[in-house]
Amino acid sequence: MEPDTRVHLNAGREHYLAAEYHKAVPHLAKVLERHDGFPDIHNMLGVCLQQLSRAAEARAHFERAVELNPAYTEAALNLAVCYNELGQYDDAKAVYERAAEGRESRSTAVDNLDGYVRGKLANLHRDLGLAYEGVGMLAQAIEQFRQALQLCPTFVDIRTKLGTTLRDAGHVDEAIDELIGVREAKPEYTVARLHLGVTLWTAGRKDDAQAEWNAVLEYEPDNKRAQMYLRMAKKD
Repeated sequence: MEPDTRVHLNAGREHYLAAEYHKAVPHLAKVLERHDGFPDIHNMLGVCLQQLSRAAEARAHFERAVELNPAYTEAALNLAVCYNELGQYDDAKAVYERAAEGRESRSTAVDNLDGYVRGKLANLHRDLGLAYEGVGMLAQAIEQFRQALQLCPTFVDIRTKLGTTLRDAGHVDEAIDELIGVREAKPEYTVARLHLGVTLWTAGRKDDAQAEWNAVLEYEPDNKRAQMYLRMAKKD
């Protein structure tokens, strides 16, 4: 590699690692002008562009990284996320599934995945679940949220979303169980407790619902939603 190109590579990598994405882009682009065959540089540049809300440009670099190295799991996951941001949900699912199959074919069990990859996969399932929910396909959304939690059972935001989607699908008792599980794991997570109150109210358990909203106010005295729900409950 030419000395000036290596200077750009080192500078680009340093800015990338420092999350200075706007500074990293021109350096990494310079490297690829001369050497297009480095999948890791395409992946880094893709991440930078994605973080700068330039998803369409990022997609091309993730695609090139995967083309150069089909076993590049991180780039494949980044591409799936990028497709999801661009509304290409089928493409996102296909890329994710190929990445997952590739890992399985290398005898990598879920239990052996590192935390970073687990989180990436879980968030992909979450994003697909949100996409399904957005078009009214609640059963499919629930399945995606469950798969996400198999990977990362401690992600209380995803478990809360599973609970609210179960409620919207008419599975109120299951929804209550999930939201109570969040409350027990993280009682200060008020988003779940607000939803638990709504779900309990839906089930006719009005005293329990008000207890949840009052608990929210103990953590967040100015929580407008909890205050509104309690005012509405008094009028009922």
